[in-house]
Amino acid sequence: MSKTPAPYCVAALYHFAPVADREAMQQALQTVCVEQGVKGTVLIADEGVNGTIAGDDEAVETVIAHIREYPGFEGLEVKYSYAEEAPFLRMKVRLKSEIVTMGVDGVDAAHDKGEYIAPTEWNAAIADPDTIVIDTRNTYEVAIGSFDGAINPDTHSFRDFPQWFDDFAQKLREQDNAPRIAMFCTGGIRCEKATAYVRQQGFDDVVHLKGGILKYLENVPEAESQFDGSCFVFDERVSVTHGLKQGEHTLCRACRRPLTPDELKHPDYVEGEQCQYCAHSRTEEQKARYRERQKQMELAERRNAQHLAQEMEQKQKNEPVDDLWEVLGSGEE
Repeated sequence: MSKTPAPYCVAALYHFAPVADREAMQQALQTVCVEQGVKGTVLIADEGVNGTIAGDDEAVETVIAHIREYPGFEGLEVKYSYAEEAPFLRMKVRLKSEIVTMGVDGVDAAHDKGEYIAPTEWNAAIADPDTIVIDTRNTYEVAIGSFDGAINPDTHSFRDFPQWFDDFAQKLREQDNAPRIAMFCTGGIRCEKATAYVRQQGFDDVVHLKGGILKYLENVPEAESQFDGSCFVFDERVSVTHGLKQGEHTLCRACRRPLTPDELKHPDYVEGEQCQYCAHSRTEEQKARYRERQKQMELAERRNAQHLAQEMEQKQKNEPVDDLWEVLGSGEE
């Protein structure tokens, strides 16, 4: 990991492996993070860990090394980025039933996941006409960018994916079709769990993009890319493009949908309150709360201080990818 002038190292991490003692791991990890001055959120479930943390380089590496000491976690997946300002306010290590919420018992991503495909090999894999390519992300993410020819399940939550695939699988069986299935998501965690579910439904030839779209955009030259558009990310960048350059999208603070510059010009758009997609689905009470939050954030910015509303924004950014959007999918605070 290279050094950078930016003071905060941000590490997004996940790994599927059996956790022998969740409570002991929670206590030990919380202690190490606090001692190192690292902040963020880490989820621990029987199936593994998922989180995002931030601190100085050495402190973050100490935490990563601590997690990798647990049996089965030597291959912990980590993606690094840097921030000029502290992205998180506190450190939370939470126990959950799943580290990415699918809502189906018995899905064993640690042992049943599909085969990894490296970003540099992904173009060849999806060019095969006998391969079905599935985007495991949600509809608002797919709307701003995806791989050419990928199937969009049109789901609003990862919880919706199993039912969608069950219906899709039935059609394949009726056609006596058992194709190779290639799957992808933002950073790899959803498609990794999705491949395990798909394999449990009797489809053996299942692969997924290692490191997700983010690794692909980082490693594959734009001239060779098969990804069209921008990739939605769960932080203040909102979207990224090739080379992980920040995209053009702005986040609606009410419904959390990414908006293009043209959508910001829509008459229904009011900063911090609503956009064309949620203007007619929010109550006046909700809109009043959003207006007050935006007002207080603007006042705090002018005072160069942090208001409670900003803390709420930080709290929202502080959650790992998919768990966050299970909570925020409705736009509720």
